[in-house]
Amino acid sequence: MELLVLGDADVEELLSIEECIPVMEEALVALARGECHMPLRSVLAPEQGAGLMGLMPAFLGGPAPAYGIKVISVFPGNRARGLDSHQGAVLLMSSDTGENLALVNASALTGIRTAAVSALATRLLAREDAGDLALVGAGVQAVYHLDAMAAVRDLRRVRVASRTGETARRFAAEHGPRLSFPITAVDSVEQAVREADLVVVATTATSPVVRGAWFAPGAHVNVIGGPGACEVDDDAMARSALFLDDRTAAENESAEYRAAVASGAIGREHVRGTIGEVLAGLRPGRTSPEEVTLFKSLGIAVEDVAAAAHIYALARERGVGTLVKR
Repeated sequence: MELLVLGDADVEELLSIEECIPVMEEALVALARGECHMPLRSVLAPEQGAGLMGLMPAFLGGPAPAYGIKVISVFPGNRARGLDSHQGAVLLMSSDTGENLALVNASALTGIRTAAVSALATRLLAREDAGDLALVGAGVQAVYHLDAMAAVRDLRRVRVASRTGETARRFAAEHGPRLSFPITAVDSVEQAVREADLVVVATTATSPVVRGAWFAPGAHVNVIGGPGACEVDDDAMARSALFLDDRTAAENESAEYRAAVASGAIGREHVRGTIGEVLAGLRPGRTSPEEVTLFKSLGIAVEDVAAAAHIYALARERGVGTLVKR
């Protein structure tokens, strides 16, 4: 059997955010129904190292089962080098024999699937008339999420804020010409978030940069920082209807969730459900136009395996990628 190697350019060619949304829906519903097996990711974070490495294995059940593992490294210093902070690959294996099928570069795959899951949560939870977007962060994920939000809601305007105002201004200047709606850099996160009915928090902050007091009634908020990130305060968690991608991951890896539980701001019962449970009809979603909904995304292995399996099938069909003989 040959191993198919797919780089970032191959992934971008094969999979758009719009095409990835139903793939993520199927995977998260399968997870909610108990059709997947996914242990908690293990993380190697040596004190003397410049970054960390995570190992994320999963078995995806259903009509097209797949085994896979993502090996992902996070090197915050990469931004100064003009590189994505997240580097790695997904190894996809045959569900019949365990043979290696594909090695997929994880940078574009992670960006696309993360944004697609946020788009799915937004389609499910945001008000139909939501279109005033606050982007907190102006990095790689902000680019993917700008397109993801536009894929599921008719955006009227976008305000972007970042740690440095210059980064936000560059982001707005770079992406503004391709958009059919205005995008503006603002001086503070609070200025971006207040009055917005869609909020995306895409930073590497380790202490809260967004406060729940700033949320407008009826807003939907996507918080996408992975393990170690802490982007919103306890009040943001407490005053929102809280949705997760996976309960076990949140209880072990989400700094925001763990901090809010530890402070007594919320209990475990505060979680209304996972996105997969809402999609499967097992839990309710938004219950009123005035309710604030918050989706805390950590990024889970079944999403990566599902995306890799879908990309692999498309690549074999279209002759994309490099085949390596064993």
